[in-house]
Amino acid sequence: MKISLIQMSSQPDRAFNLRQARRLMEEACQGEKPDLLVLPEHFDWTGGTVEDKRAAADLIPGGEAYELVRSLARETGVAIHAGSLLERRPGDDRIYNTSVVFDARGEEIGRYSKIHLFDITAPDGKRYAESDVVASGDELFVYEIAGFRVGCAICYDLRFSRLFDRLASFDVDLVIVPAAFTQQTGQDHWEVLCRARAIEFQCFLAACGQCGSYPAPDGERRFMFGHSLLIDPWGRILAGAEDDIALIGAELDRSLLDKVRQMIPMREHRRSIDRLPVRLVGPPLR
Repeated sequence: MKISLIQMSSQPDRAFNLRQARRLMEEACQGEKPDLLVLPEHFDWTGGTVEDKRAAADLIPGGEAYELVRSLARETGVAIHAGSLLERRPGDDRIYNTSVVFDARGEEIGRYSKIHLFDITAPDGKRYAESDVVASGDELFVYEIAGFRVGCAICYDLRFSRLFDRLASFDVDLVIVPAAFTQQTGQDHWEVLCRARAIEFQCFLAACGQCGSYPAPDGERRFMFGHSLLIDPWGRILAGAEDDIALIGAELDRSLLDKVRQMIPMREHRRSIDRLPVRLVGPPLR
């Protein structure tokens, strides 16, 4: 399967972001087209206040970002994993961080809403509180395309190996992780986590990030790490971007999946450990 990742630098400006997304998607589909095109997290909107995000959230289906990607998939004949966009749902005051996947005819295959929300304090003291405006999703999503079974995650989900373990139980061949990692967390954790997930769950991993910077509500600039990656089941980097807007791609060879899984048959070795007793020596758990 040929896959292409689009690394963007989105801003709190939907029109700007959608023009950027369209231009890069069209560029990626020139010449030999990929089977699957991937956008980053928040390709439609990044930054702004809580109120800005609520106002920017759009309908799925029917929203401007949704319709742009659907029409591009139909026009180009390429399936698109539309990173994530801000979704509002009728009758719900909350908004969601949602990936939408379209087939090569522009038909929606399905969608996934981010489960783990980014509520952290970075090393420089900056606070990120995604849950102030975004609600957590409550369902995993696995789909098939070009002979590959694909699992979905978004950004902060990357840190939670149990999510990947559950996806692995459905025999996924590829996990796609649209992201907007911060510069501070990304420089120490991004590549390590991406390669670890590919190795421990013996799958390809496509991690598609945001780069550049955007204005925070307090006027400071928040910097994104970029460095989108395509990684094979042995943990090798097939393609990688730097810290600027970019297109990267690779051909995923499913025979490599079979080879790695035969050499180290983790699927046969995996045991359920959730209900195993624990012998604890030391102070009681808090």
